[in-house]
Amino acid sequence: MDRRYPIGSFQMPKEKSNEQFQSFIMDIKELPEKLREAVQGLTEEQIDSPYRDGGWTIRQVVHHLADAHMNAFIRTKLALTEDTPTINPFEENDWAVTEEAKEAPVEWSLSLLDGLQKRWAFLLERLEWQDVNKTVYHPGLEKELDVYTLTALYAWHGKHHTAHIVNAE
Repeated sequence: MDRRYPIGSFQMPKEKSNEQFQSFIMDIKELPEKLREAVQGLTEEQIDSPYRDGGWTIRQVVHHLADAHMNAFIRTKLALTEDTPTINPFEENDWAVTEEAKEAPVEWSLSLLDGLQKRWAFLLERLEWQDVNKTVYHPGLEKELDVYTLTALYAWHGKHHTAHIVNAE
């Protein structure tokens, strides 16, 4: 198993379907519970250890999930409310070394994700099918991303980083 990609790299489904979209929403909704299960019982020493050689600590991974998913929720709202807005990419490695990402209790990000993921899933569950085709422009990737793709990506993202914790060395 490649410890960098324990569930494989992100693969966009070949075709869009409502059934698949609903599955992505379920993954988003279930992330807080699965993440809590992954860190349950870990000692502070384990939480402050890298999940793999050269990787972030488990604490940084948990805080990264909160950072990234807050950005993703905002990107989704921008796509739904503006005409192909340009989003602001963030340097995730720089964010992962801020003091709170290195030292704050993981519970703070777990609590944040509890509400965030519920609110995001609530929004996604109520979209009309045409809304999943609304887009944002990602200047780092130099392409448009639609709500369907954003949802698929962050459904994978949550499972990807939870697997990092579950499979920590």
